Order: sequence, then C-alpha cells, then structure tokens
Amino acid sequence: MDWDQFDLNPKVIAALKKADIKSIKEIFNLSGADLQRLMKLSSADIQCLLKTVSHTLRKNSMCTALQLYQDKDHLTSQHQKLSLGCPVLDTLLKGGIPLVGITELAGESSAGKTQIGLQLCLCVQYPYKYGGLESGAVYICTEDVFPSKRLQQLIDQQHKLRADVPAEIIQRIRFGNSIFVEHAADLETLRRCVTRRLPLLLARGMVRLLLLDSVAALFRCEFGASESVAKARYLQTVGAQLHSLSTRFRTPVLCINQVTDAVGESEAAQGSWSTVDNRVSPALGITWANQLLMRLMVSRVPQPEQSPGALAQHTGSLRTLTVVFAPHLPPSSCYYTVKLEGVKGIK
Repeated sequence: MDWDQFDLNPKVIAALKKADIKSIKEIFNLSGADLQRLMKLSSADIQCLLKTVSHTLRKNSMCTALQLYQDKDHLTSQHQKLSLGCPVLDTLLKGGIPLVGITELAGESSAGKTQIGLQLCLCVQYPYKYGGLESGAVYICTEDVFPSKRLQQLIDQQHKLRADVPAEIIQRIRFGNSIFVEHAADLETLRRCVTRRLPLLLARGMVRLLLLDSVAALFRCEFGASESVAKARYLQTVGAQLHSLSTRFRTPVLCINQVTDAVGESEAAQGSWSTVDNRVSPALGITWANQLLMRLMVSRVPQPEQSPGALAQHTGSLRTLTVVFAPHLPPSSCYYTVKLEGVKGIK
C-alpha cells in the first residue's frame, strides 16, 4: 500500500511505514489502543487515520435516489459554473465550465486553446460572486513548456479584462502563487500526478481546476497503430480517474486536445459525428469522446472582407468557439479574439 497517496499528516505516514503496516485490512484488524501503542501516536492521530481510510473504502459505494435528493450541495453545484472571464463567452456556455465532468477544448494550432486555459487558471481564483471558485489550478503540460511569460502578461492586464471586478479585489489576489505546474513527459508521470499529487492538493482545498494540455500528445507518442486496444483501455482509465476527481471534489477538468485531418467516411467510426469542421476532427476518437461531458472546438478564421456590426471593428484573424455537444447546451458558436489582456468574445 502506498500510504503517500492518502491525505494524511506526514508524521502518520512515517509511523505507518515504521510499524510495517502494509494494508488497510491490517489497520482494521487492530483496535485503536493497539494502533496507538504500535505506532506511538496520539489518540487524535489514530482517529484521523481511521476516518481517512474509512472514507477511502466508502468513496466508490453506491447511493440511493433519496441520498442524491438530500444532497443539497451536490444539486447546487450542478448549476454552478466556472466563468471564462468574458460575458460573451459565458453567455454562450450558460455561465461557463461545469464544475463536475470533463470538458474538452479541441482545435488546430494557434486557435487560442492555451490562451483560454491560462485565462481559466486566473478566473478560478476570483471570489464566487465574480464567477470564480476562490482556489488555485493545476496545469499539466505534456509537450510544450509552460507559457509563464504569457501568464504574467495576463496577470498584469487583469484590471482591463475584468472591469466587472473592483480593483482592490484584483490587487489582493496573488494569481501566480496558486497555479501549480506539472510537466508530464510520459504516461507514467501523468498517472502518478493524477493518482497521488492531485488528490492531495484537492483534499487540502488548494486547487479547484485541473487542466491537461494536451491529452493526445502522450498517447500519440507511446502507442503505435497496432496497439489500439491497449490505447483505448488506457484512455478509459485516465478518463475514469479524472472524472472521479472531478466528482469527488466538485472540480472542473479541462482537457486540451489536438485535431487530426478528416479522411472521409471512415471518420464515422472514430467519432467524426462530433466534428464541426469537415477538415479536422478531435484526436483520440470515440473512446475518448465517450469520457467527456462537453466538447468545445476552436478554430481560426480569416477576417471577412465585409464584416457586419462588431466584427468590422476587429482586424486580422478571428477565432470561433463552438459547442459541439453538451447535455445542457445546444450546438452554437461565437466569435472571439485574443488580445494582450486575454480572450474576449464578440457579440
């Protein structure tokens, strides 16, 4: 048993290892007094240990419809969203990103995926009143280095992007201190991060947003064309782990995904039904699509020669954010731009 993955005081973990206790079963076979004598800990430490391991055994148990109905906090969180920091984008998504479930953001390079991810890492730190969750974020990089310079630009420009928030509140938030960055160069590193470090940060209330950029990179590197079955199983495992964390801690999970070129009718077998651009389709196929609560796609489009209304005020390339599927939203889209202060939707 790896005791380090439990949300326990390091002193208790060290005592478990020193007493050579290797399983939860051994703990429950001993009385509280025996544990206290064997581990040389206080009664309060032993009670905390018993409570933690009991919760671990019960977390996957089934619940009745009456228990779900009586869980008012759960019902409330279903209607809560994490704001994107822009009223136009929030209107498109009916408030923002759902707190429970995996949201995918797919698109071609330079479409603005990472920009939206960084903006969410700042939005999550705002008070509930302003669409935040008053907590930090974990940003897992699988291919490129973390864009720290761009993050600092966004932090410096928050007073321009979030004009709806009083200046004294923005100044009080230490944005850079609450973003935890992990570089996962292989699937084993990703597994350790998701199963060990993330649960500890979530249990201590230090983060309320998980962001994986990108989910396809590691699978493309580690699985060949002949290993589709093993790849599908690992995808299901990763999806289940992320969904479990999201459900347990009421924490939104955003997975940035790459796209592949469409290759005709064979795409139907890979989940092309969810594509909004006939030229590209989100990577990882239908196995991954089945793990998602919501799929969003972004694309970069050229500025029309004659742009109506608000579009005429913007020069250069525009982007589109499209809702491909979601249980609570119809397929819809809107234009947005990426500026120095961040991502802004266009009415």
